[in-house]
Amino acid sequence: MKERLRFLRRPSGAIGAAILLFIVAVAVLGPLVAPHSPTQPLGVPLSGPSGASPLGTDYLGRDVLSRLLYGGRSVLGLAAAATILAYVLGLSIGLVAGYTRSLVDPMLMRSVDVMLCFPPLLFLLVLIAGAGSSVAVLIIGVALVQAPQVSRIVRTATLEVSVRGYVEAAVARGERAPAVLVREVLPNILGPVLVDAGLRFTYSILIIASVNFLGLGLQPPNSDWALMIGENRSYLAVNPWAVLAPAAMIAILTIGVNLTGDAVARSLGRSYVPRTVRSVAT
Repeated sequence: MKERLRFLRRPSGAIGAAILLFIVAVAVLGPLVAPHSPTQPLGVPLSGPSGASPLGTDYLGRDVLSRLLYGGRSVLGLAAAATILAYVLGLSIGLVAGYTRSLVDPMLMRSVDVMLCFPPLLFLLVLIAGAGSSVAVLIIGVALVQAPQVSRIVRTATLEVSVRGYVEAAVARGERAPAVLVREVLPNILGPVLVDAGLRFTYSILIIASVNFLGLGLQPPNSDWALMIGENRSYLAVNPWAVLAPAAMIAILTIGVNLTGDAVARSLGRSYVPRTVRSVAT
């Protein structure tokens, strides 16, 4: 457990973890402490900060602070769901391609290369135009955009690990391929996978925010930080808090994820040793 939390000893890791805890607390506890409903008009549209509305109101007269406290759940929830689905797809493709070393490998990788040819945002917009705008389509689209990169990283790590002695020993014992992948290969590629996961999560946040900003993702009256920016950007000069507050939350979240990911990468770069190798050495 201490090895897994080694990144917290670094200033960047501690700061990043603190930022992430703050954002998660806002997303989870925000709706419980929000002073007003996020969908009901409170007063005059685009009014400035006041006692009843510390950040003022948006273009429809809704409380900006309340919508800010409600908007974190969709950002974190959608990004987490998309990232998990991307890794389910990417891990499956990468492990099979890197371990089999047969015709399956080039077939899978050529399919991945085709997916990489499409600009991510363009692919997502085409998918939404064809399948319609919904939460499920948004999650699946972002996962499909990220799965090719994940599969290539996993394949590279699998190619390196699959030639190690402990994998060959498992094969010689007669273990089936799924058991070898789960017991021997997967635990020993978790280092690069975990490091990449932070970057993928950040990318999921940004691309989902971009789609919501364009009005093609979540639809009003949903509370979402990116949607708040898109709705109020034309009125920045009237009440800047309606735009700056959600933009700051997205920026802080991105910084927190990047700091934590960088600290994890540096700690693994110095201390990460494959689990099986470590047990054999001891």
